Amino acid sequence: MAHDHPDHTEHHHVSERPRDHEHSQGGHGHAHAPANFGRAFAIGIALNLSFVLAETVFGVLGHSLALLADAGHNLSDVLGLLMAWAASALANRPPSGRFTYGLRSSSILAALANAVFLLVVTGGIAWEAVGRLLYPAPVASGIVIGVAAFGVLINTGTALLFMSGRKGDLNIRAAFLHMASDAAISFGVVIAGIVMLFTHWFWLDSSVSLLISALIVMATWGLLRDSAYLALHGVPEGIDTDTVRTYLLGLPNVAAVHDLHIWAMSTTETALTAHLVMPNGHPGDALLNNISEELREHFQIVHPTLQIETGDPCHPCALTGEHLV
Repeated sequence: MAHDHPDHTEHHHVSERPRDHEHSQGGHGHAHAPANFGRAFAIGIALNLSFVLAETVFGVLGHSLALLADAGHNLSDVLGLLMAWAASALANRPPSGRFTYGLRSSSILAALANAVFLLVVTGGIAWEAVGRLLYPAPVASGIVIGVAAFGVLINTGTALLFMSGRKGDLNIRAAFLHMASDAAISFGVVIAGIVMLFTHWFWLDSSVSLLISALIVMATWGLLRDSAYLALHGVPEGIDTDTVRTYLLGLPNVAAVHDLHIWAMSTTETALTAHLVMPNGHPGDALLNNISEELREHFQIVHPTLQIETGDPCHPCALTGEHLV
């Protein structure tokens, strides 16, 4: 909707409509994830919580640190899924007088908390594994193999629930990453259990725990980096600020562009604000509608706000300098 102001300021907000595409330039894009992930979260949480209980019981009975380590990791995933699910629900809440963007950024905070929590749990697992490596204890290899094999099925099935949304939503990507890494880790535990069954090399149990920790850190680092970047209002991956500026400068009658800002409102929505200097005056709502459509089409920027200025030297904009925000 367009709003006329005495200072020729135009705030144009894109009309609401489904945004189910992914970013055409790669990265995690910023397109809406499908609406059926609520069911995926519920199924994933139920499956993994039951598996955590099974791993804990059999890990204690079988004296397997690898199973207990994986149980701790899976528990962190259950909590992570809960956070991601809650964030997805909060992101759909309407704006209010206090939160004029709604609670969309909760999905970014959930992804960041997910990554931090996972790294903290991993540190505890690695610390315990180092201590156990110095003093290996007998492990019930058969139990380890059976439980870990079941974990491969559980984690693979859960990961598949989130596979379709992993590129379009950092929050869903976190859920997929955790489940996919769990499946690989459980498979590694199966291999270690088979080797211990025939060789009685019980130090492998702790060694696999350390390998699990290393793999988790490697897989989680990218999530931590990306979520922290978005939390600091960095330009979302796949969008180049100079390219957007060049596009705006190429618009009819645009003499200059300043105060350009691009940031993520959530893990699926990107916003933009910019001042366009147009000496001929306001271009009309039709052109602004076209600009919004092209920003959505080419850059997946779904919430642009454009301020029109005539460049009057007697009333210069206070935000002309690129270092100003």
